Amino acid sequence: MNYGPLLFLGILFTLASSWFGLVLMPTRQLGALTANTSTNAAGLVVVYPQARNGQAEQGAELYRSLGCIYCHSQQVRTEGFGSDIARGWGRRRSVSRDYIYEKPVMLGTSRTGPDLSNIGERQASAEWHLSHLYNPQITSKGSIMPPYPFLFETRPIGPGGASTNALKLTGEFAVGPGTEVVPTAGVRELVEYLRSLKTSFDLPEAPLKKMESGDDANAKAAK
Repeated sequence: MNYGPLLFLGILFTLASSWFGLVLMPTRQLGALTANTSTNAAGLVVVYPQARNGQAEQGAELYRSLGCIYCHSQQVRTEGFGSDIARGWGRRRSVSRDYIYEKPVMLGTSRTGPDLSNIGERQASAEWHLSHLYNPQITSKGSIMPPYPFLFETRPIGPGGASTNALKLTGEFAVGPGTEVVPTAGVRELVEYLRSLKTSFDLPEAPLKKMESGDDANAKAAK
């Protein structure tokens, strides 16, 4: 008996069912996701997520080129599968809707440093981010994150005085007299990207976790 046609049909069915279950259905489900519209406590309409502005998008490209995804993740695990929420990395688990405007999605490959899914809320100060990128020891003593001084320009102070956006460096981090350190356009874009990373929005599939008494301290410790 010739089993060739039967074998062919079996292989075809296996491949077709795998493609249907692993490619077609997830694509249809994820492709149908849209931004969620809700009303906050102040009665204002909130749309989440939103597409980033051009400056933040450029910063995302620099984030990727610097290899930040090799030390930082952007995915908060659900309670019971890790301590991400307890550490203050996010107030709810990450879900597919969080990434509908992300191309590519930068989930990261390891967690040498803290998760950055909600860093824009945990640390909203642009000055803090600039100081941290110039030298993490300024803001986070003992951090193992490398400094990125090449993202800044060290130059003489002009006749008009120090630039308004010059870093405020003191102590062991101070530069010589008559010299200032100013951020380049690239690092300002990177900071805009980091400040745009906010996920503290209620979603139907992932309700927002209410902050409890010890959560603030945990969040500060995780920065």
